[in-house]
Amino acid sequence: MKTWVVAAAGMCTAIIGAHADAQSFLNVETDPAIPTLEEVAGHAPGDEISTVTEALDYMEALAESAPDRMTVTRYAESWEGRELVYGVISSAQNMARLDEIKSNMARLASGELSAGERSSLINETPAVVWLSYGVHGNEISSTDAGLALAYHLLAAEGDQTVDAILSNTVVVIDPMQNPDGRARFTNAFEAARGIEPFADRYTAEHDEPWPGGRFNHYLFDMNRDWFTLSQPETRGRVASMLEWHPVVVVDAHEMGGDETYFFAPAADPFNPNITETQKEKQVLIGRNHARWFDQRGYDYFTREVFDAFYPGYGDMWPTLGGAIAMTYEQGSARGLSYERSTGDVLTYKQGVEQHFVATLSTAEVVANNQSLFLNDFASYRREAVTEARGASDRYFVFDLSDRRWQAEQLGRKLAAQDIVVQRLGEGAQVCGVRYSDGALVVDRAQPSGKRITTLLSQETNLPEDFVDEQESRRDRGLNHELYDVTAWSMPLMEDVTSRACGQVNLSDASRVSADDPVTALTASGAAYGYVVPWSDAAQAKLVLGALDAGLTGRATTEAFTVNGREYPRGSVVFPLAANDSDFATTLNGLATEIGAEYVALQSSWVEDGPNYGSDKFVALTMPKVAMAWGEGTSPTDAGAARYVLERELGIPVAPIRVGTLSRADLGRYDVLILPDAGWGFESELGAGGKSAIATFTRNGGVLIGFEGALGALTSGDDKLLSARAETAYLAEEEKRSDDEETPASGTLIESDADYETVTADQKARPDSVPGVLANVIADTDHWLSSGYENAVALYQGSTIYRPLNEADGANVFRYAAADELVASGYLWEENRAQLAYKPYLMAEQHGSGMVIAFTQSPVTRAYLDGLNLLLVNAVLFGPAHTR
Repeated sequence: MKTWVVAAAGMCTAIIGAHADAQSFLNVETDPAIPTLEEVAGHAPGDEISTVTEALDYMEALAESAPDRMTVTRYAESWEGRELVYGVISSAQNMARLDEIKSNMARLASGELSAGERSSLINETPAVVWLSYGVHGNEISSTDAGLALAYHLLAAEGDQTVDAILSNTVVVIDPMQNPDGRARFTNAFEAARGIEPFADRYTAEHDEPWPGGRFNHYLFDMNRDWFTLSQPETRGRVASMLEWHPVVVVDAHEMGGDETYFFAPAADPFNPNITETQKEKQVLIGRNHARWFDQRGYDYFTREVFDAFYPGYGDMWPTLGGAIAMTYEQGSARGLSYERSTGDVLTYKQGVEQHFVATLSTAEVVANNQSLFLNDFASYRREAVTEARGASDRYFVFDLSDRRWQAEQLGRKLAAQDIVVQRLGEGAQVCGVRYSDGALVVDRAQPSGKRITTLLSQETNLPEDFVDEQESRRDRGLNHELYDVTAWSMPLMEDVTSRACGQVNLSDASRVSADDPVTALTASGAAYGYVVPWSDAAQAKLVLGALDAGLTGRATTEAFTVNGREYPRGSVVFPLAANDSDFATTLNGLATEIGAEYVALQSSWVEDGPNYGSDKFVALTMPKVAMAWGEGTSPTDAGAARYVLERELGIPVAPIRVGTLSRADLGRYDVLILPDAGWGFESELGAGGKSAIATFTRNGGVLIGFEGALGALTSGDDKLLSARAETAYLAEEEKRSDDEETPASGTLIESDADYETVTADQKARPDSVPGVLANVIADTDHWLSSGYENAVALYQGSTIYRPLNEADGANVFRYAAADELVASGYLWEENRAQLAYKPYLMAEQHGSGMVIAFTQSPVTRAYLDGLNLLLVNAVLFGPAHTR
């Protein structure tokens, strides 16, 4: 029988009565030696929105006032140079042995302890509670709540709840996960405010200019970045969390101002790698919150909207490591006051107070159940090891012979998140396959085994009862309840060949570190020149870096063979005769830094395929790239596109606001990218903007459009792309023949099927898809598909385009046949049938230039690394084919 201890009634009397202390929202005596926020920043919690500087200064001031009970650690720096810090708070006795506590937590996380060792360790180790605030910069109240909680834990005197928390836990407070986004919000708010705050939701102080404060500098939603690790803020946070091994993690957010407060338990669906024990602990914590909220008259809801399925959330990633991790959502004032649709006014102070109470309640539950949480954490990690032993799919093996650099990068991403990755040498025989170039192996029988299973399995199945309910909802005309994508298999997204098997000999294996450089494959002594095989993103980075350094090279549109080795379409040759005498040194330096490959050519002679002097080779130059930016574009897609091009590939991007395109000198650029766009893009672009991009393309420019931006290219009398978006497929017997311009003729409705036909929206788009990984097939005769025969792309939303007629252009990539379409994830059957054979990537000549159209964005969340080479094909090879 389980025994759970919740806070005794006598330990929470402080939550009753007047808010005597405005600094902590609770009626407690406080130590005057601990500085208040008002003393440091000039305002009490919730009276103003603390700026980035004020929050950092206050954390430092608190630590300086009580160095025996609080420390502050800088764990990362944002793109814009702002510090990210966390504070550690506990009793003086615990703080004096933090290194020992970290060591104990690491041992509990190891999955190796005997029952006796575990019990002994639990008795002497406080539980680590990690409280995170403000990952979305415009979800503002949580940061001030974190500051208020830090003050309360240090200043409260004679409070049994605080005493228990300090004695039995180590509390880590990360007050501001996104300082760049918060700075963007507070700057906009201060610029818009007047002599008093307005609650009217339509006033400027509530209406952030594009892109809003939600995102970081590169406009990433960092609550989707946890396993991708693309952003410095995320990388620092993951490294810090792995140093502490918290048993409970909170990610405090905000939602729409008409909402109340959400806390765990989470909504369905739950990821299958979450245990029943973890679900039970969410209920335990939720019940304590309910008690606090009831006593203070706060409204709340649970088990709705916010699910626990996608592993990239700030609650899901820690959960898959054994923690009890939860999202808390507070209705947002998005300023100092907000008039709800009910007529009530929500204040910023209310939001700060409720986040304060919920996170204090969390620490209280852990403090009163310290051994339970530590034991469950250790058990989860131990079970991950034992459950995988003997499994037929225990080992994941990554082939290094194809997308070598992609596989190496995948190994390092995994190693950075508490996953042991091991390397087998050349010629290793594994699972009945010989790996001529070696392989990387991940054994699921390790403490992070459940995280491994989630991230590397081709499929993570939704619960059957949940799927049945979603299909039933759709049949009843209701929206589905999936919050995010249903597929994220990392090998598929990296385009890495992965196999699973049950037995691998790792006796001669070596361990891969997250910081290991990728070994370059270089050459010297060429008599004719050097060739860069077009095989993965590292090769593209090498070519781009060489061009940027002034080297001269040409790319082939057909494969060629030298000394028995075939060099695929897109491979780039740098001849000695066309370059300076020291160019080999430049090429070697770049390849070594990147981990790329190039091969020496002793002659221009080839055994098969075109020679260097053939017109099948095209001259390359470093492309000059501009991008539509600002109102009308999707911030996350614009940011991801710019990040991938600049930070992952090394191509500078000139952002030009959509409304400025009509008067910009686009002739300065070779390529113009239109990222995914939404409502307002076409109006912001205007007739002048559309005319300008049409002129740019006609004059030889390469126009690349992603997803929603294609609407502007396929509409109007001056279409730049001949493709058409489809409505939902209707069988002939489902189509109505009524002319909507004339009165409807009489009808007979004799069955349910007749009724559905009469009431169906004949112009409806296909049902919206949360997100699946889909197989796409290349036209291998087109240069734009160089380096590919097929690929995996993310499909989400409801847009499906008809294929281009061959007289208009080329369907360079198309979706696979219906029975082979889904690589991973859950797709409605009617969408599967309609999406089959439809275009993913199209190319159409327009004057002297070209339009390249991705019907889905290839840069979503910067986690589709397997498509980066395809993006380079468009950006680099496009201009080479239009000059």
